Amino acid sequence: MAIEYLKRGKPEADRAEDDAKTAAVVEATLKDIEVRGDVAVHELAVKFDNYDRPSYRLSEDEIAAIIAKVSDQDMADIRFAQQQVTNFAQAQRNSMLDIELETLPGVILGHKNIPVQSVGCYVPGGKFPMVASAHMSVATAKVAGVPRIVACTPPFNGEPNPAVIAAMHLGGADEIYVLGGIQAVGAMAIGTETIAPVHLLVGPGNAFVAEAKRQLFGRVGIDLFAGPTETMVIADDTVDAELCATDLLGQAEHGYNSPAVLVTNSRVLAENTLSEIERVLEILPTAGTARVSWEEYGEVILCDTYDEMLSVADDIASEHVQVMTDRDDWFLENMTCYGALFLGPRTNVANGDKVIGTNHTLPTKKAGRYTGGLWVGKFLKTHSYQKVTTDEAATLIGEYGSRLCMLEGFVGHAEQCNLRVRRYGGINVPYGKGAPYREAAE
Repeated sequence: MAIEYLKRGKPEADRAEDDAKTAAVVEATLKDIEVRGDVAVHELAVKFDNYDRPSYRLSEDEIAAIIAKVSDQDMADIRFAQQQVTNFAQAQRNSMLDIELETLPGVILGHKNIPVQSVGCYVPGGKFPMVASAHMSVATAKVAGVPRIVACTPPFNGEPNPAVIAAMHLGGADEIYVLGGIQAVGAMAIGTETIAPVHLLVGPGNAFVAEAKRQLFGRVGIDLFAGPTETMVIADDTVDAELCATDLLGQAEHGYNSPAVLVTNSRVLAENTLSEIERVLEILPTAGTARVSWEEYGEVILCDTYDEMLSVADDIASEHVQVMTDRDDWFLENMTCYGALFLGPRTNVANGDKVIGTNHTLPTKKAGRYTGGLWVGKFLKTHSYQKVTTDEAATLIGEYGSRLCMLEGFVGHAEQCNLRVRRYGGINVPYGKGAPYREAAE
């Protein structure tokens, strides 16, 4: 392979050191919330968000007053975007069927898809009010049938952001709290005197939110590891540097540690994109953030072949992968590790983030190797059940079960089977022995 890095990001060792520092802060903060509950949450909200109120839960009257500040056009846009997300989520839900079948005469097996009973939805909003994240978590949980949906978002410029609150309310949130960061996900997962704990945490966030979810996993479920946003552009000479630079920086503006990677087999495109990025950074209003991300986490990788591009892309397993080549469907067919694909120059990550209908909460930090993004199925648990309805089936399965349990040395297990063989088949199996082999059992 002839792979050349025209630009590299921060070394992995430095990134690991940053992660370790974050983990230590999160661990101490979560312990504080567990010990001191509402008092700790209140102190953290004042310290980090400079937001002080007796209760961080919004009342119905407060929600109505806040939503009234949203213009008619903004409300129409929010409704349109939310409808696209719920339409796709409903189609996904419809694809998930309960099943029941008779696998042998008298043996009934099945599964049911049961909603998680409570979910905590984190909607980022301290730096940018992430209106769309409310659709992705709250509205999708509603489609799944979750009975209790809790939503948290930090204040924006010192107060609840009206558009975010509107999206949460329209999406079906049962409780809305103006809380951000570790204190939000910690309060929802651990619970406090006034906030009942949830069963599942979902939603994107910064490095501290992502680490808090990681540490809370096990106490509660989480959707996936969704840390700082990542983007990759896979491009050849069918597109130009303006498209590539715009799409890379469009995601780099998320935060100071948002990786943006160009993978290409065109040296001309690679070099032109590097120049175009510098030009765009001079005029981009969010360049203060995007430039730091690009300088510390941006990469340009030059490959010889499309197979090399595919291999590099699968190894990085980026959250967003934008493919603009002469063989986009080939990448769709062959890529295996990513968050979501955006195929062709008419498509872009921003559409997926905000309006097109797919979910924008996606795996980061190579988690795309083992999980997809948030979707309606994440709010559902598939539970199996079994039922034996005839004496003959109880005897047949019991005989096999008895012998297989003894094969593993589980005498108590075998006796569960033997009891059924004796009771429903009239076969005397000595205690502590496996059922005898019978030709009829075949």
